[in-house]
Amino acid sequence: MNIIETRQIRKRYVMGTEVVEALKEITIAIEKGEYVAFMGPSGSGKSTLMNIVGCLDTPTSGSYILNGQDVSRMGENELAEIRNKEIGFVFQTFNLLPRQTALENVALPLIYAGYSKADRIEKAMLTLKGVGLENRAHHRPNELSGGQRQRVAVARALVNDPSILLADEPTGNLDTKTSYEIMDLFDQLYSKGNTIVMVTHEEDIAQYSHRIIRLRDGVIESDLVNEDVRKPKLL
Repeated sequence: MNIIETRQIRKRYVMGTEVVEALKEITIAIEKGEYVAFMGPSGSGKSTLMNIVGCLDTPTSGSYILNGQDVSRMGENELAEIRNKEIGFVFQTFNLLPRQTALENVALPLIYAGYSKADRIEKAMLTLKGVGLENRAHHRPNELSGGQRQRVAVARALVNDPSILLADEPTGNLDTKTSYEIMDLFDQLYSKGNTIVMVTHEEDIAQYSHRIIRLRDGVIESDLVNEDVRKPKLL
């Protein structure tokens, strides 16, 4: 079953008198449980595609079906609801609230989902345990290492049981050893049946995914199964 399906999506930006074609008729299908990387140089359209897949933006034309729903014509409020229910985001900069503990950061999406405080704490703690950080639950982000902060961000992305985990350059701010630890965590999440879509410009990080879609100048250059998946090797 396809969880992500784009049909001839285009994205145009008007900048003064110039029209920029960021995406040109992109058609892709990603099945539930796949682990896919979007790759490409700066300006290739990979970030624009991720924004549309993540319901942060809508295409100029074409359609996007997410988990059976056509989201390409939805308004901002509907998109916000879809994002909260269907998508877990992991960003390069972690995007954690500095005054909140790890536990409070992870529990945040559950407030919008309407969970009671007791249920939020229980679910957030369970999710932190799943990324190996239950012993850091009451620490604030400035008391955590970069890798630990990214684990908190992953836990926050997972706490709502989303259909898709979307990771935008998830190792961009991390050293090599920590990057491998985070990719090891992604590997574990994939093996549990999570659908992962990752944007990266780093070839070695893309090799951890099982399918690589390469973009250039707003079109798909190649879409291939990764025959040689690299398993993380912790240094």
